[in-house]
Amino acid sequence: MQSLTQEIQSFSRTRLRKQCTRVTSLSGRRIIETWKGSTITVVEDPVPPEKMLGYVPDTSWDLQVGFVKPYLLLALLPPQVSHILNVAFGVENVFPDLFIYKTVSILDHPDTDLLQYMQDCCDFIQQAHREKGVVLVHCNAGVSRAPAVVIGYLMSCDGQPFEDALSAVKSARPASSPNPGFLEQLRNYKPPTMNGSKD
Repeated sequence: MQSLTQEIQSFSRTRLRKQCTRVTSLSGRRIIETWKGSTITVVEDPVPPEKMLGYVPDTSWDLQVGFVKPYLLLALLPPQVSHILNVAFGVENVFPDLFIYKTVSILDHPDTDLLQYMQDCCDFIQQAHREKGVVLVHCNAGVSRAPAVVIGYLMSCDGQPFEDALSAVKSARPASSPNPGFLEQLRNYKPPTMNGSKD
């Protein structure tokens, strides 16, 4: 009987099965890597440009609305929404005649500096609140960017500690799961003094 070391040393790559991997870059470009033995072949995935998103789309219906505050929501449009904070990247504002929009394009990537956008987002939410409006914050799936921005808002304008803000957002929208980079930034976030609402 051979030892594990001997088995590994005597194993030939040619005995490996063919393996295909689809890789999507941040720009949306897709390639297919095919491994057969020790040979790798890389080809462009023939996907029409309009289908190249740069992220894995979530096509399931999401009808859950997260009420964080009476004037701050996460998810689908209830009838009382007056303002929409769109923090998705490359998502058009579909109803510009019906809502007051603010678009802040944020990439959902752990290396993205979320905090550079926080002041702009907080100002929009605060302005809507002063006008007695109701803000819907959305991104592509309502899982990472929108919840991260709302957590940052609660920390900045409501004075909530990170854990309390995270808990409030997860309670309002259980699907919330900001990417690890956003969570780390928010955990270390020291909000500037702002005129908060405390509502």
